[in-house]
Amino acid sequence: MKKMSAPAMKWLKIVHIVLVSLFFGGILSSVTVNFALGLNSYEDTLKSYKVIVLISDGVIRTGAVGTLAVAFVYGFFTPWGFFRHRWLAVKWILFLLQTFIGIFVVDKLMLANLYLLETMGPEALEDPGFLRNHGLRNTFVFIQIVLTLVIFVISVIKPWKKKRK
Repeated sequence: MKKMSAPAMKWLKIVHIVLVSLFFGGILSSVTVNFALGLNSYEDTLKSYKVIVLISDGVIRTGAVGTLAVAFVYGFFTPWGFFRHRWLAVKWILFLLQTFIGIFVVDKLMLANLYLLETMGPEALEDPGFLRNHGLRNTFVFIQIVLTLVIFVISVIKPWKKKRK
């Protein structure tokens, strides 16, 4: 396959940084709203969950899908490849794990709680399932944040990188 030119790779890096910023910024925004919930007011909780869904659907998903697309461009059209370096492989694994957690755990818990709020009304705030989902979501979002920070560290430090002789 034809490899990208150096200027094109710089633009790709800019796009990558913007998309990762959207992804991580969305996660941080979502968790901020989630942790700010006192679960005392039904109306405030319902509005907050609707905002969290908007952030998830509009910001986090855009950043995640865009980051994945850019990663494929990096893998196919740059000398970096997909698994040429061990640190890249670890980044891929962590990103996929983080995305899996986001889609199949965090989003599911968020949507389940929004459904409970909309169907049960104020009683949802005392429902054990709602409270469990809320706590689990907080835990898994924290895990996503930690994984993202580890990916950042790996990107900068590039551990396991082969040394030039």
